[in-house]
Amino acid sequence: MRNITWTFLRQKSSMLKAVRFLVIAVIAANASYAFADEADAKRLFKAMSDYLAAQKVISFDYDTTLQIVTDENQKLGLASSGSVRLHRPDKLYVTRHGGFANVVMVFDGKTLSLLGKNANAFVKIKISGTIDQMVDELRDKYHRPVPAADLLMSNVYDQLMPEVINVKDLGSGVIHGIECDHLAFRTKEVDWEIWIAHGEQPYPCRYVITSPKVSGGPQYIIDIRDWKTGAEAASGDFTLSIPTDAKELKADDLPRIDELPDIFQLKKGA
Repeated sequence: MRNITWTFLRQKSSMLKAVRFLVIAVIAANASYAFADEADAKRLFKAMSDYLAAQKVISFDYDTTLQIVTDENQKLGLASSGSVRLHRPDKLYVTRHGGFANVVMVFDGKTLSLLGKNANAFVKIKISGTIDQMVDELRDKYHRPVPAADLLMSNVYDQLMPEVINVKDLGSGVIHGIECDHLAFRTKEVDWEIWIAHGEQPYPCRYVITSPKVSGGPQYIIDIRDWKTGAEAASGDFTLSIPTDAKELKADDLPRIDELPDIFQLKKGA
């Protein structure tokens, strides 16, 4: 009887060791997969950033949705469309047309001009330098961040990655018929996702920014289409035609790129 008990205990000990080894192996495999998953996502995002930086002339059309959560916890969306023409390092022409706003923004390396067609008003601000410097000055000095301007910068990877604390490669997705790599990133303040086209032109097909710390988790979504570079890109100058009866505003009155009509505004005290 003692021998049977001893044999059983030895077998049980061996089984426990085997189970322990299996658990450790699974944990190690998952950790290795997670590391590879993160490394692949960073590699794909870096490849997109390098591709964008190498393009000196770019044009594309886009559709956006800006979500707003009211003080009644109702999520509403502002939809708009527009186009972008970019000549690095210091030329940019952007249009945005929605149900409530019709805006044109032009930067020529010396002056930023913005025309609100519905308001029949315009602003001109002296800003010298590159597109990167203009975007930074709009955000830092005038507190007017340009939505999704990260994608216009000369080094998207260095612009976005320093604050990232979590990275995921979510596999493939299809945006407007284009097969893409779907990546997800998290910072302390926002979550963001990007869908990058497969092939020799790894451009961003969709970019989504989510604000998890805001009630309802509103999102800003931009879909990019009709992507063209080099000689195929849309042509045109970088001057703004201003109506003679348009009112000139001061820089402090610079209208927001994404204006919110009264119906979308939060109530006071919200």
